[in-house]
Amino acid sequence: MRHHFYLLTRLFLLFLAGAAGQAHAQAALPDYTLHAGDQLAVNVWKEVDLVQTLVVRPDGKFSFPLAGEIQAVGRTVTQVQAEIETKLKKYIPEPVVTVTVTGIGGNVVYVIGQVGKPGAIVMNPQLMVLQALSLAGGTTPFAALNDIIVLRRVGGTQKVLPFKYSEVTRGRGLEQNIFLESGDVVIVP
Repeated sequence: MRHHFYLLTRLFLLFLAGAAGQAHAQAALPDYTLHAGDQLAVNVWKEVDLVQTLVVRPDGKFSFPLAGEIQAVGRTVTQVQAEIETKLKKYIPEPVVTVTVTGIGGNVVYVIGQVGKPGAIVMNPQLMVLQALSLAGGTTPFAALNDIIVLRRVGGTQKVLPFKYSEVTRGRGLEQNIFLESGDVVIVP
């Protein structure tokens, strides 16, 4: 019983340390970059025909009247807004464009394997591995806790990032508790 209390206290302290670190990191977060599946509202001031709600397609683009194809994935709202304004200048003098993110359905990670609730988790704005495991309902008694991996696509290849749960929960190897990126897959064997 005393061992369980010690372990729970240690986990709580690690959580607090991670939360404090995340709060500091969030204060300096870069602008949100768009992902396939994100929902946008695009409005052109005084142009009632140029008001649309749309979803970024899997190819990373969306179509907008008079502007054509707009690349969205990997770009900020400000960059997308500027491109639409530039393309509309051919047809509308001094267009004022507003782009608003109304849904972040594309900013997801996946947790699969021996967890309580496997599936997709929307990140708002970021998650660390331990947080994702918690949101997935924790691990099952059959999980191989020291064999957890994160799969990350870098360019055209898959990168494997190991995560040894027992090290992290003991306050060692904390660099393994990385911030996840959209599209990452956490595998709990």
